Amino acid sequence: MIGRRWWVPWLWLAPALAALGFFLVYPVVDTVRRSFLDERSNDFVGLDNYRYIIDNPQPLASNTHVAFLNNLLWIFLFTGITVLLGLVFAVLTNRVRYEAIAKAVIFIPMAISFVAAAVIWRFMYEFNSDIGSVNAVVTSLGGQATPWLQDAGAPQTWLTEVGPSTLPAPLRVNNVALILVGVWMWTGFAMVVLSAGLKGIPDEILEAARVDGATEWQVFRRVIVPMLSTTIVVVATTLVINALKLFDLVFVLTGGRFETDVIATLFFTRAFIFRDFGVGAALAVSLLLLVVPVMLIGIRRFQVQEQTR
Repeated sequence: MIGRRWWVPWLWLAPALAALGFFLVYPVVDTVRRSFLDERSNDFVGLDNYRYIIDNPQPLASNTHVAFLNNLLWIFLFTGITVLLGLVFAVLTNRVRYEAIAKAVIFIPMAISFVAAAVIWRFMYEFNSDIGSVNAVVTSLGGQATPWLQDAGAPQTWLTEVGPSTLPAPLRVNNVALILVGVWMWTGFAMVVLSAGLKGIPDEILEAARVDGATEWQVFRRVIVPMLSTTIVVVATTLVINALKLFDLVFVLTGGRFETDVIATLFFTRAFIFRDFGVGAALAVSLLLLVVPVMLIGIRRFQVQEQTR
C-alpha cells in the first residue's frame, strides 16, 4: 500500500522538514552567504572577512587571535579536568551506600541554567571578600584578594611570584577562573555517563584482577580506564563541542572583556555591537567548521559503541 503511495510518509514528515529547513538550514546558508559580503551585507568582498580574522588588524577592538587561543585553552583544560573529575567521581560514588544522593549532589549544577550559574559565580568571584566567597577563603588563609574576572595582569596575585602580567593572555587567571565554572557545571554530566559505562563492566573481571594481586590503582588504570575508553571518548567529544560553541558563561561573567573572548562572544560583539555582519558571519562559519568535524567524530564513536553492545 505504501509502495503505491510513496508520498504518504513524506507528507507526514513535511512539517518537521519545513521547520528544520527554515530554522536551521536557511540560517546556515544565509550566514555563509553573508560571510562573503561587506559589513552591511551589500557588496561582495570575497575572502576579505576571513583575512580579517587571520590578520587581526584591530586587536584593541576585537582580538581574533586571543579568542581562538582561549577556545583552544577551553578545549584542553575544560575537557581534560571535567573528564578526569567525572571518572574519579564515577568510581568513588560507585563504592558508597549513598550513591544516589552523592550523584544527585554532584549533578545539581547541570540542573541550573548557564546564565544563573554565571550570575552565582560572579558573586563568588567578587573582589570584596565580604561578598565574594573565593576571596573570603583566600584572605582567611592569609592571601591577597584578587579580581578574578578582571585583567589579571594588573595586580600581582598570590598564585605566582612573578605576577600573571608576564603570562600570555589565554593563560592568565581570569580565563582559568571561567574554565573552573564550566568544570563545576559539566562534571555531573561526565560522572553520570561514565558511571553508566562503569556499571557495564562485569564484576568478575574486576575481582579476577584483585585476586591476581592487582592494587586498586592498577585495577583503575589497567582495567577500568581501558574498558571505558569508548565512553570516555564520547564524553570528551561532547565536552569539546560545548567548549567550541561556548557563549553563556563568558558573556555573563565578563562579556569578553579583559581578553577572555571566545569565538562565539567575539561573533556576537562584531555582528550586533560593532554592526559588522561580514566579519561576524565569517566568525560564525569558522566556528561551524570547527564544530562539525568534532560532531561527526562523536556520532561515529557513538555508533561504534552501540554496535559493540
